[in-house]
Amino acid sequence: MVAEKIDCAVIGAGVVGLAVARALALAGREVMVLESEGSIGTGTSSRNSEVIHAGIYYPQGSLKARLCVQGKEMLYAYADERAVPYRRCGKLIVATSQEQVGELEGIIAKARANGVDDLVLLTREQALAMEPQLQCVAAVHSPSTGIVDSHALMLSLQGDLENAGGMVAVKSPVARAQCSNAEIDLFMEDGTVLRCTSVVNAAGLHAPVLARRFAGLNEQALPTAYFAKGNYFTLSGRAPFGRLVYPVPEPGGLGVHLTLDLGGQAKFGPDVQWVDSPDDLVVDSARGEAFYAEVRKYWPALADGALIPGYAGMRPKISGPGQPAADFLPQGAAEHGVEGLVNLFGIESRGLTSSLALGARVAEMLA
Repeated sequence: MVAEKIDCAVIGAGVVGLAVARALALAGREVMVLESEGSIGTGTSSRNSEVIHAGIYYPQGSLKARLCVQGKEMLYAYADERAVPYRRCGKLIVATSQEQVGELEGIIAKARANGVDDLVLLTREQALAMEPQLQCVAAVHSPSTGIVDSHALMLSLQGDLENAGGMVAVKSPVARAQCSNAEIDLFMEDGTVLRCTSVVNAAGLHAPVLARRFAGLNEQALPTAYFAKGNYFTLSGRAPFGRLVYPVPEPGGLGVHLTLDLGGQAKFGPDVQWVDSPDDLVVDSARGEAFYAEVRKYWPALADGALIPGYAGMRPKISGPGQPAADFLPQGAAEHGVEGLVNLFGIESRGLTSSLALGARVAEMLA
């Protein structure tokens, strides 16, 4: 079959794929986004907390830390410019025992090292003045944490891409690829062959598996995919807090925290449940029992029966249970040996906040 020549293909129309495609199109590239589903943003992007993170927790100098801080500023500016709905509601990280107070001080120090210098340590009285229903011995206030309408954001990114001459092709799953030095041939499931100068694998949960179907790249460079499901439970009734509330972090995640959506609905989660399949997205309602005990540490007034199974998301991790948390892994020719190919691996928690910064980074890698 004769291959159709295109300049640049981005595989995956989640928030990261769209942000990358937009950045490439604005840099003058001719861009086609290939999305296997029937519409944009139906994978991880449709099942997250919609939180704009401040960039607090990650190791100094890590890509997660740098791109989150940079991405947060870019995202707030972009949302203002494009009238994407958001709220800079702020967040409280709470210590519910005296032993955890030292951890709060460590969080502030880590944040400062990452360039986040607006955190404030609060006494119990100061925290309760902000959120009277809270139970804690101390807290940290992060004023630059917020929430965003992620679907409106993705529609805006798609609009920018299309205005710059790019396009999104839905129901366009990629079966495999053949890499050579000059170009990359994408073999679509419908039999079409696309001959590309550049390809970005932004397939999220499926990126490592898809990369293994790219003949001609160094397989030794590819990470193993792990899947950490996060169950969310929604609160029946009025939200008790006007800010997000996070307990001190736990291994693998940030504990059972309270987030809000722009409509004021409160939800609790996500927890960390390691699973074998990225398709295991049914909320494990039995885990709700453990939520009550965790949430009551900081909100004792939570009534029995008030938590309703909401939805589950999946973190596309490249480190497994008990292993040190992996950094974002945007991988270019130096790692896998194929000119013009960028694989985006492990773009999990903070991917939404970092999306515009990731877009800029990938455009730079392919310049």
